Amino acid sequence: MVGRQKSAGVPSGMMVKPSVGKRIRKSLPYYILILPPLIYLLVFRYYPMLGIQIAFKDFKVRGGIWGSPWVGLKHFELFFSSSMAGTIIKNTFILSLYSLIASFPIPIVLAICLNECRSQKFKKFTQMVTYMPYFISTVVLVSMIIQFTDISSGFINQIIVQMGGDPVNFMGEVSYFRSLYVWTGVWQTMGYSAIVYLAALTGVPMELYEAAKVDGASKLRRIISIDIPYIAPTIITLFILNTGSILSIGFEKIYLMQNSINTPVSEVISTYVYKLGLVNFNYSFSTAVGLFNSLVNLFMLVLVNTISKRVSKVSVL
Repeated sequence: MVGRQKSAGVPSGMMVKPSVGKRIRKSLPYYILILPPLIYLLVFRYYPMLGIQIAFKDFKVRGGIWGSPWVGLKHFELFFSSSMAGTIIKNTFILSLYSLIASFPIPIVLAICLNECRSQKFKKFTQMVTYMPYFISTVVLVSMIIQFTDISSGFINQIIVQMGGDPVNFMGEVSYFRSLYVWTGVWQTMGYSAIVYLAALTGVPMELYEAAKVDGASKLRRIISIDIPYIAPTIITLFILNTGSILSIGFEKIYLMQNSINTPVSEVISTYVYKLGLVNFNYSFSTAVGLFNSLVNLFMLVLVNTISKRVSKVSVL
C-alpha cells in the first residue's frame, strides 16, 4: 500500500532521470578508458600549439618563447621573398599530387580483387605478401632502393645490361627521383591501405550478389554496380583526409634519398624546415614555413570536404 502511494504521484509512462553523480559513477570505467588518449591529445597535440607564436617572434633560446621579441610577419615575408620559396612549394605540390594519384586507387583495386578471389589460401598469401612491406623501416627501405638501383652491383641494372641496355644511374638522375620515391611508397603501403576497403567490402549483403547473378550481371558489372557504390563513402572519406595532408610529405624517406644531384627536385618543405630549424638553428623562420604548410593543408581539407559534402553528401566535418 505504501509503495502504491509513493508511485501514485509519478505519471505513468515517465521515468525518473538519475542524477549527474549517479550517471558519472555508472560510466566511470568508460571515463577511465578514455582518459589516457585524452591526456595524450592535450599534452602532445594541443599544448605544443603554443609554440606557433615562435613564427611571429625572433626566438632567443635564453629568453624562451615568452621572452622573445615580436616581429610580426617578418619571417613569412622573408620566406616568400626568397629564391627557394617557389621551388620548394612546387616540388612539394608535384610530389604530393603524384603520390596521391598513384597510391590512392591501387589499394582500392587490390581490395576488390582480393574480395573476388575464391581461393582462400591464395587470398591470404597475397594479403601477407602485400602487407609485409609496410613493416619495413624507412632506413631499411631506402637502403634497399640504393642497393637495388646501384649502377654497378644493383640487380636492376644487371637485368638491363643482360637485356642489352646500358646501366642507369637512378639515384644520380634528377628525372628518376620522383618516380622512385612514389612507386616504392606505393609498394610499401598498398597492402596496409587495402585493409580498410576489404573491411568495408565484407559488409556488402550477399543477397545483392545473388540477385545480380540471377539478373545475369557479369563479375565486372557486379563490381561497378555493387562493390564500388557500397564502399564509396569510405573512398570519399579517405580521399578527403589524404587531400588534407597534401603538403605533408614524409620527411625521413625523402631526406635519406636526397643527394647533391637530385636536390633541385627533392627539396620540399619538410626537409627545408629541418635544415633551417635544427641544423642552422633558425627556429622562428622554420616555424613560419611549417605554419604555412599546415595552413595550406587545413585549407585543402576544408575545401575538398565542402565540395564532397555538396556533391556526394559525404564529409568528415
